[in-house]
Amino acid sequence: MEPNKRRQLQLWAAQIRKNGLEAVQAANSGHIGGSFSIAEILAVLYFDRLRIDPQRPKKPDRDRFVLSKGHCTPGVYAALALRGFFPVEDLKTFRRIDSYLSGHIEMKQVPGVDMSAGSLGQGLSVSAGMALAARLDKLDYRVYTVVGDGEIQEGQNWEAAMAAAHFKIDNLCLFVDNNRLQLDGPVDDIMSIYPLDDKFKAFGWHVIGINGHDVVEISRALDEAERTKGKPTALIAHTVKGRGVSIFEHGVKWHGGRPSPEEYAIAYSELNKQIKELEG
Repeated sequence: MEPNKRRQLQLWAAQIRKNGLEAVQAANSGHIGGSFSIAEILAVLYFDRLRIDPQRPKKPDRDRFVLSKGHCTPGVYAALALRGFFPVEDLKTFRRIDSYLSGHIEMKQVPGVDMSAGSLGQGLSVSAGMALAARLDKLDYRVYTVVGDGEIQEGQNWEAAMAAAHFKIDNLCLFVDNNRLQLDGPVDDIMSIYPLDDKFKAFGWHVIGINGHDVVEISRALDEAERTKGKPTALIAHTVKGRGVSIFEHGVKWHGGRPSPEEYAIAYSELNKQIKELEG
């Protein structure tokens, strides 16, 4: 990847975090930690990979993106706004009763959203169906999905994983946001899901482990996923919850909630500094 392209994708990730932070602060609620841990994944997908058109959000042969971990909506809404699907200033209406930007990602009101979310554990099943539909409709779009590591505790994920491998759905690519924290604490303590790579391999998937904050690794893994035929691909993305802000990183506290004015000022300052450095 060219250095300028890498820098631009890193800049998009920082802007996704900053805009997501502003949306949560304006709403007085939301989920920062997981939104920040997938910022680089969103940057690569929305600004380099997905074949999408903000002017034609329902184009039949577009690539699809499904956010299964629906609480991380601030990150995806920020990416959609920056990509041009709706005005960035609308992010400040996030979660308001009179706003179309609901707290969990919603497909009927928000341009660019392919599947609504809320109840965890359903996104991979929906994505497998979308990807299989492409084959039946003789279209060449790909389906990308993000699930949380805590969400993998839901059994429906493994039914979907089994079906996707059985039907050889090779236009399906799954990201597992492996930040190792969920609502109530460490994933290992609540219900261990590890070793994830061995589990997905046993279910018949092609598996790639990546640094989920390295845009080059993400891009290369997506290239490999596209070259893989006859089986779906799982990208186990090793990430940090709250990535990008010193007081948020590795903190289960930031699964949900709103920063205090002092915490917001620190976060805003750090992200603004990152953006200026990347722009410079």
